[in-house]
Amino acid sequence: MNQQPTRILRIITRLNISSPSLHAILLAERLGSPDYDSRLVYGTVESDDGDMAYLAEQHRISAAVIPVLRRPIHPWRDLVAVWQLYRLMREFRPDVVHTHTAKAGFLGRLAARLAGVPVVVHTFHGHNFQGYFKPGMAWVFVGLERLAARWSDTIVTLTETLRRELAETYHIARRAQITVLPLGLDLSPFVNMPRGCCGFRQEWRIPADAPLVGIVGRLAAVKNHALFLEAAALIRQKRPDVRFVIVGDGLTRPEVEAHIERLGLGAVVTLTGWQRDIPPIYSDLDVLVVSSLSEGTPVPVIEALAARCPVVATAVGGLPDMLDQGALGTLVPPDDPAALAEGILAALDNPPETEAAQALMLDRYGIDRLVRDLDGLYRGLLARKRRQSGTGKPGA
Repeated sequence: MNQQPTRILRIITRLNISSPSLHAILLAERLGSPDYDSRLVYGTVESDDGDMAYLAEQHRISAAVIPVLRRPIHPWRDLVAVWQLYRLMREFRPDVVHTHTAKAGFLGRLAARLAGVPVVVHTFHGHNFQGYFKPGMAWVFVGLERLAARWSDTIVTLTETLRRELAETYHIARRAQITVLPLGLDLSPFVNMPRGCCGFRQEWRIPADAPLVGIVGRLAAVKNHALFLEAAALIRQKRPDVRFVIVGDGLTRPEVEAHIERLGLGAVVTLTGWQRDIPPIYSDLDVLVVSSLSEGTPVPVIEALAARCPVVATAVGGLPDMLDQGALGTLVPPDDPAALAEGILAALDNPPETEAAQALMLDRYGIDRLVRDLDGLYRGLLARKRRQSGTGKPGA
């Protein structure tokens, strides 16, 4: 008798342009027939977000949209979202519900427990306890995460540092309940793109011989673009030939544009908005910068190193682990423009060797590795549920 495929319902708050969205889309595609029957559920992007739903369509993923599932807190709308998720689970009868991002994580796990789903997994792609909210509000969210952890069979983090923070600093869950599984991506387009192809520079009229320093990601307060621009102003004093590019868009764009004008950087800083063709960007960058106040496992770092582009980043969140404590890229203190400028100038003046970093990115963050890891995790959790229930069927 043929074994029925394992049904997975993967839930994410919204498919904005972000690493969690890309992560969820790729997993919904790769964990497919014949062993799995995967369905992706997502909500509505806000007006300031870029939308990656087109990528889910390109990958022909079985998906369901719940419009009331949105990032802002709205008690009545959130209750409706829980009810709709519950009904979807009762209809689809998943063996595993796997949630991503905070809002979907809380509402999805609640609905899964109400629906009697055998295995419930949540991935922390980072946390929003620092850099997003005032301290008092942050601890409200810590309390909600502690509650949701009780509905989880395991919590997945992308780095050991994040596991340690969740277990020892915020006491979200016991260390034994947290599984570390690094991010997994399709890196072949970045590996196969030659350095200095110049297509991106030509499109944005950036001189081919100008050193180019860039930052890639949504424009949000936590990304601290102000630090990037203040470092750019310091660099310009020493190296007026350097150009800077900001790839992305978001809520803080007006502040970013005002800061550029205030620092007199209009002639050397290019804002591109969201871009779909990403590999040529890293091909033409001489340095990628991450200036964030808080980070989990930012995809631009993985993509840049896979494309052999040097990285300079603030030493926050999961970045020290990603960069092997500075062996794979330059780490600088957060919110220190002089240190960031010095790190960028050093990378421009003495470009580091990048072959080893590229090889490590492929080994650590390739999508095939993550699929194998999650396959083993799901099968192990389902087998444990079968043993606990004393039947051949989880949750029976």
